[in-house]
Amino acid sequence: MSDDPETLRQIAELASDDRPLLVLDVDDVLLEFIRPFPKFLETKGLGLTLASFRLTGNVAEKASGRVVDQDEVTALLDEFFHGQADWQSVTEGAAEALASFHDRVEIVLLTAMFHRHRAARRAHLDALGLTYPLLTTEMAKGPAVARLRGGKGRPVAFVDDQPNNLMSAAQAVPEAHLFHLMADNSLRDFLPPLPDAITPVHDWREARPKIAAALGV
Repeated sequence: MSDDPETLRQIAELASDDRPLLVLDVDDVLLEFIRPFPKFLETKGLGLTLASFRLTGNVAEKASGRVVDQDEVTALLDEFFHGQADWQSVTEGAAEALASFHDRVEIVLLTAMFHRHRAARRAHLDALGLTYPLLTTEMAKGPAVARLRGGKGRPVAFVDDQPNNLMSAAQAVPEAHLFHLMADNSLRDFLPPLPDAITPVHDWREARPKIAAALGV
């Protein structure tokens, strides 16, 4: 069961499905984030210098050099996601890969964002032709993946750019096939080595056959 009551409510709205399950993160997996976000910051007189795998501490005012604090970063993300349709495009190869699975796999999008942004994200994904079910969560993703899978033992694959989300899924569904995909692979340099349970994939061309094999399709 999901730890987030709203996520649980959203899952309950989905139709029952016995097909293999593919759960996907959205930002930097399905939609670009780390490339357009600096362009958004520039409109605010801000710059992003990635010296670590986090936003807080890496966003600063261009004129003064003042580093933006956590509350300001949260507000900036809130504004960015409110207007995400102006900034976020589909990650290369993602749409084609998902289309190749569509008839044989249940595809669910699981995005870590405030629930209030779900409608804007839903509208943007629909405009891009990505009409797969969308869930938002403000808590750990692992329990949501377990709830989505249900008790029928069907194969499940989970793709995310954040190792902590993948490890959450590993704890909730130990037999899940976990894939670490990042739209910008240069950010891998900031991460410690991935656990053996997580398979790194560098783009959707590499991910597509590995996911297919994992799900038996």
